[in-house]
Amino acid sequence: MSHSTVPRSSAEASTPVKEPVVSGGATRSREKPGSGKLSLRLRFKRDRTLILMTLPAVLLVLVFNYLPILGNIVAFQDYDPYISDNGIVSMLHSPFVGMENFQRIFEDSAFWNAVQNTLVLFFVQLVLFFPIPILLALLINSVVRPRVRAVAQAVLYLPHFFSWVLVIAVFQQMFGGAGMLSQLLRQHGYDGLNIMTDPNTFAFLITAQSVWKDAGWGIIVFLAALASVSPDLYEAAAMDGAGRWRRMWHVTLPALRPVIALLLVLRVGDALTVGFEQILLQRDGVGTGAGEVLDTFVWWNGVRNQDFGYAAAAGLIKGVVSIGLVLAANKVAHLMGEQGVYKK
Repeated sequence: MSHSTVPRSSAEASTPVKEPVVSGGATRSREKPGSGKLSLRLRFKRDRTLILMTLPAVLLVLVFNYLPILGNIVAFQDYDPYISDNGIVSMLHSPFVGMENFQRIFEDSAFWNAVQNTLVLFFVQLVLFFPIPILLALLINSVVRPRVRAVAQAVLYLPHFFSWVLVIAVFQQMFGGAGMLSQLLRQHGYDGLNIMTDPNTFAFLITAQSVWKDAGWGIIVFLAALASVSPDLYEAAAMDGAGRWRRMWHVTLPALRPVIALLLVLRVGDALTVGFEQILLQRDGVGTGAGEVLDTFVWWNGVRNQDFGYAAAAGLIKGVVSIGLVLAANKVAHLMGEQGVYKK
């Protein structure tokens, strides 16, 4: 009996046949480079374009953020920058004083006043400023017409590109002693007021300026999170009888919760940084009793008074406390079921 060979089609002939690979008595298919866990060399080869794109930003962070950490040795010295034209040589030859600068700081009432003002500004901004970008993002996201939404975003983003000098000048023209509000009150028989130099309202003034300048910019992250929500979820909720507020509560806010937790952790970690340039420009107007914060305290003692070791010690304390706040806030985020800045 003759066996005839049945010709295969060209598609079948061109398709390679996967041969099983026998290892240790078990049969498994040959792994492709992209199917399993890639080695470091293969991952670098795959992502080399993205790595090269991010390399300049990494270098900037290393040079301007991590390399200056070595300068914290100044906090333990009586640093004299005039020993040499080279800053490294000056650090090597400045006398070592140990914890003397830190002891001076803890005994300085001006330092504790700066800490108190910093914390007051942080809590006021956390309560009054942090929720506003979320509310604006929800409001813009509810606008149906794309043209109206684009105009609203442009108007809200615009103040972010103003300098603090311009922002404070605008507020001075509005709420200063000769500003529009005071003139309006005088025209109606009332005494004028100068909010710009009132220490009792300085925290609310700083917060209002931050809201006007940066709230529009802050909604970008929340709008990006809202854009990732599937419209099917809103349609399913609507079919179940959920109104606008219930859809916002059960669909929109859960989508924003991870982003809110992340930004809240970062904001708590940045609690001791409440805006150096903004406050420095208004510090003399309200006095150091209300306008001195940690950043201006470090600047005044380090740059103006030339007490570099003392200022470096204050800055080092601020950095250590900020790290502790980040770790504590991230732990709270984990307890609430969120990822935070990093995973458990």
